[in-house]
Amino acid sequence: MLPKEFLEEMKDILKEDYDLYARSTDDEPFRGISVNRLKTDEKIIGALPFEVKKTPFYKDGYYIPCDEKGIGNTPFHSGGAFYVQEPSAMSAVTLLDVCQNDKILDLCAAPGGKSAQIASCLNNTGLIWSNEVVRNRAQILLSNFERMGISKGIVSSCYPEVLCSKLEGYFDKVLVDAPCSGEGMFRKNPEAVLEWSREHTVSCAERQLSILRSAAKAVKSGGILVYSTCTFSYCENEGVIKKFLEENPDFEQCEIDGHFGRKTELPCAVRITPIEGGEGHFAAKLRRKGENVTDSCFQTAKDKKQDTLLKTALKELENIFYEVPKGEYNIINDKLYIMPENLPDMRGLGVIRAGIFVGEFKKNRFEPSHALFMSAKPENIRRILKADDDKAKKFLSGMELDSGCQNGYTAVVYGNIIIGFGKTADSRLKNKYPKGLRIK
Repeated sequence: MLPKEFLEEMKDILKEDYDLYARSTDDEPFRGISVNRLKTDEKIIGALPFEVKKTPFYKDGYYIPCDEKGIGNTPFHSGGAFYVQEPSAMSAVTLLDVCQNDKILDLCAAPGGKSAQIASCLNNTGLIWSNEVVRNRAQILLSNFERMGISKGIVSSCYPEVLCSKLEGYFDKVLVDAPCSGEGMFRKNPEAVLEWSREHTVSCAERQLSILRSAAKAVKSGGILVYSTCTFSYCENEGVIKKFLEENPDFEQCEIDGHFGRKTELPCAVRITPIEGGEGHFAAKLRRKGENVTDSCFQTAKDKKQDTLLKTALKELENIFYEVPKGEYNIINDKLYIMPENLPDMRGLGVIRAGIFVGEFKKNRFEPSHALFMSAKPENIRRILKADDDKAKKFLSGMELDSGCQNGYTAVVYGNIIIGFGKTADSRLKNKYPKGLRIK
């Protein structure tokens, strides 16, 4: 049973459409996936073991059957071909209008669905900086970064005020998918109903406005700020945006077209309910006034490179790749990374990972990482083990496989997507798939 106060507010919001919403409250929730173009393209749709249907909310978004089981255990999911995501949640990135070479901040990013969309749209250009203040959720975010093969990215765990003050004016676009009362989760999560109260929506709105104030600092002149929630509440949505605009006259509304969702009293905002084909989302698009300015010169804080170690690593990488990945190689605490270009000073910003974790040095040898292989293309790998359904299942559960490849580090490929790697010796592949990710 939904709270009476909540239903009264929904009557005010939906007006003549309220009865349609009321009838939808007991229906099965919508489910969806967003395709990751860093690993595949729309052709993957024909290879999926379940039916899909296009959503209106995102160019690479699809509905999946609400009763489909075990999607997270499929090789395509483990290989990062798609991200399981509530369909209407994809709409915020559509409003962000990602362009090649944009520098984008996803300020409240965990578990990472919207960051995955942004990275897919960036297509290995620009930068996606994903932040999550709760450390254990930031680790989940990092795991999804690796699974999706994101190379031009940063994962941090930092308070928004600290991060955005330090990176003032650095980003072309900033997304604030703010913590909220979760009214759009009611159909899929009954616990969200039990936690709801009018007082909670008010406290959420106060926190959301505080986060938005911080986020504004990070937006460059002429840049875009998108605010979104998974709740219907006027207080948390239109109310927050109106207060923010009153306080920040240097921001203006960006009028959006109405190709999905329902209009609100704000021309810059859209609301999505189950009537429009999603569980529930609100998104608003704002612009910082002024011309887009040239970036300041930012430099990465570098550790002193250790030439001998780097030569050892590059020699191993030449044995793995036809063309060794390009970029700025940095060695930090016996671990090797390829860093994105032209980074700001990241000290004090809680950075957990910048760029690709290439591998680590162990005594006199270099061992590549799972993240390195997940960010690679199969056609650039010297040794490939092509796995069918049975072999992929065995690999993802941690088993050794018959290889047939020459000795050395070997990518395991399912449907032209790398799902991990191992080391071939005497025609057997020793499994290097991370233990914490293995399917039971």
